[in-house]
Amino acid sequence: MKTCQALVALILAAGVAQANVFNFSATLNGAAEIAPVNTPATGSALFTYDSTLHTLQLSVSFSGLIGNTTAAHIHAGVNAAGVGNNAVATQTPSFVGFPQGVTSGTYTSPTFDLTLASSWNPGYVTANGGTIAGAEAALVSAMNSNRAYLNIHTTTFTGGEIRGYITPVTAVPEPATTVAVGGGLLGAFALVRRVRASRK
Repeated sequence: MKTCQALVALILAAGVAQANVFNFSATLNGAAEIAPVNTPATGSALFTYDSTLHTLQLSVSFSGLIGNTTAAHIHAGVNAAGVGNNAVATQTPSFVGFPQGVTSGTYTSPTFDLTLASSWNPGYVTANGGTIAGAEAALVSAMNSNRAYLNIHTTTFTGGEIRGYITPVTAVPEPATTVAVGGGLLGAFALVRRVRASRK
């Protein structure tokens, strides 16, 4: 019986582990800049943060910029959405590999290891206790509370042509995860019933 209970516990733990991955999104436009920018450009971004592995990955799509891209990064700080500009948190001057000198494009980042100094703006680390762990905690807090944004800078708008405030995406279990966990639980309960029946 103890073996069966241990099996059920392991299957449940596998399902809970999925909760360590958090998704965020952002819609980018000129109106979100401070001060607002008159541009037809738009963009969108998805972010995946793993609190166990301490990693961050993002996918960005943008088009219609008036100027050519010069930099892109995440700003985060004490100011809420629409209340001013925050300091750059991530790599400076730009995410490694972000397309430069273009008016439209897509970007899928490498998986950034947030335990490495190279993933951060050194000034952001200093401003958040002087530790990389402090910088990670501050960034995640900002992303969860509408105080972080992705900014794309261009030759025409050096302070940023489009930005998007980062907001959490409501977690929905992946179908494969749901099926796997559900199937595992059914199997475990069937095993428990067989064991009980054999003891009668």
